[in-house]
Amino acid sequence: MVDGGSVSFALPPSATPNWILPIGVSGYGATYNSAIRNTLYPPLYLFDKTPNGTLGMDEKASAAQPPVYSPDGRTVSVTLRNLTWSNGKPVTARDVEFFYNLVKAGKKQWSIYSEGRIPDNITGFETTGQRSFRLHLDKKYNQDWFTANQLSRLIPMPQAVWDKTSDNGPVGDFDRNPKTAEKVFDYLVDQGKQLGKFSTNPLFKVVDGPFAIQEFSTRGQVTLRRNPHYTGPDPAHLDMVRFQTFTSSAAEYNVLLAGGVDYGYVPTSDLGQRAKLEGLGYRITPWDGWAVSYIPYNFNNPALGAVFKQRYVREAIQRSVNQDGIADVIWRKAATKTYGPIPQGTASKYLSPRQQHNPYPFDLAKAKRQLEQHGWRTGSDGVAYCADAHACGPGIGKGTRLSMTVLSESGSDETTGMIQELKSSLSRIGVDLEISQRPLNSVLAATAQCKPADPSCGWQLSFFGTQGSWYYDADPSGERLFGTNGTSNLGSYSNPYADELIAKTNESDDQFAMREYSAFLAEDLPVIWVPNPAYQVSAIDSALHGVTQDPLADLYPQRWYWTR
Repeated sequence: MVDGGSVSFALPPSATPNWILPIGVSGYGATYNSAIRNTLYPPLYLFDKTPNGTLGMDEKASAAQPPVYSPDGRTVSVTLRNLTWSNGKPVTARDVEFFYNLVKAGKKQWSIYSEGRIPDNITGFETTGQRSFRLHLDKKYNQDWFTANQLSRLIPMPQAVWDKTSDNGPVGDFDRNPKTAEKVFDYLVDQGKQLGKFSTNPLFKVVDGPFAIQEFSTRGQVTLRRNPHYTGPDPAHLDMVRFQTFTSSAAEYNVLLAGGVDYGYVPTSDLGQRAKLEGLGYRITPWDGWAVSYIPYNFNNPALGAVFKQRYVREAIQRSVNQDGIADVIWRKAATKTYGPIPQGTASKYLSPRQQHNPYPFDLAKAKRQLEQHGWRTGSDGVAYCADAHACGPGIGKGTRLSMTVLSESGSDETTGMIQELKSSLSRIGVDLEISQRPLNSVLAATAQCKPADPSCGWQLSFFGTQGSWYYDADPSGERLFGTNGTSNLGSYSNPYADELIAKTNESDDQFAMREYSAFLAEDLPVIWVPNPAYQVSAIDSALHGVTQDPLADLYPQRWYWTR
């Protein structure tokens, strides 16, 4: 092992990191943001792939020791590891309370908030020592779920530095008063949006992770440096890690061939060049993700929301998705066919056979008949229109056309090919699909939850999943994605039975609940399910070691090291 040195890591096409504040807000939820943030501000608990291939807690990377639940399951005790802020102050229970108080006050803006979940399900925060605390819960929960999907949300933040409402204002205990806590929340979120100041903002110079910020440009260039004040069990070996952004996968591949990237990726269109890359000193390995890919409908879109709410329409559209062709040809077998909300690339106890065997196989003739049976006729321009409003369904006016627009992430040949294939298939059943390609951050920003009268409700379909639309926590529950009012339920899908199943998966150890959830969402189609690509096919310099490709799309660059 050679201590020191630097590594250049290639970000996804058109990706530009734009968030490091431990409190996430809507529009800034890209996986690479949290991966970088976790090296600066480790959450209480992180999960990674274990030696036997399953998912488990990564204790070294976590900010706390494993939690201890009371016999009745109504309290959980947590002890922090011996971490120190880069200003020399210890990381304490007060720093966790600070985070908890802020998200409690600003939960409606917190991107991972879901009604009834954290912080709603915590009835009391009790400090039991400088580095220990106890949480009182409103009921007994599935402990695996609560640790993986709730406690993992809590991230210590430097209360003694950040607990203020303005740049020049005093630091106090403002978070302990709900009214002033909201002001602190707003102030920090405002600071988090000032991307060009990340590397100079004194707030973000105080970190407790193995790395600190060296550079963070508005163009997407990010450089982390080893934190010399880190006191935890997972210190960095490298001096620097540089995250590089590229306008397209082709641009990244050209730099990879020239030796300008130490840890990059191979576009699927270039997988035939594996031997050439290996000859250049790279090892090629797929990075499979615990993820699903989908295209959300906007059920509140004023023009087509009523159309999307008809399950027969969603069934016809799903039957127009040629998953075999997309996975095998466009993604060159580097994608897993996806038929529902549970990842299908890895065998798990959560997957229902009803999801696994595809409720809606590719069948354009059946899809077209389904639309015709509900009052749709194909016009002279090839686009179906509603000829019988009663048969079409509630809220659909006579003459409504099946013409819709999808926002799609740019920069990937595979994404472009997939959306074009979908456009071609849909045209054969009378659905006109217009494509609007934009950089990933723009697509995410435009794909917001909305009410029909909101100016932001103009979007109809959206795809942002070139490297997976949604990466789950270790427990693949759906409260954020498909629960009514879930903060990542971008299309505002709502179904009482889905809500009931989600609640059962969170509160019960009954495995039937998760499998029934898997089956129901595969059949009710809250989104268009599409093949889930590998996060990437990685090309890693053969002298770079310590790399584990986390299925949750996290990074642990503190463990990387050179052997030359």
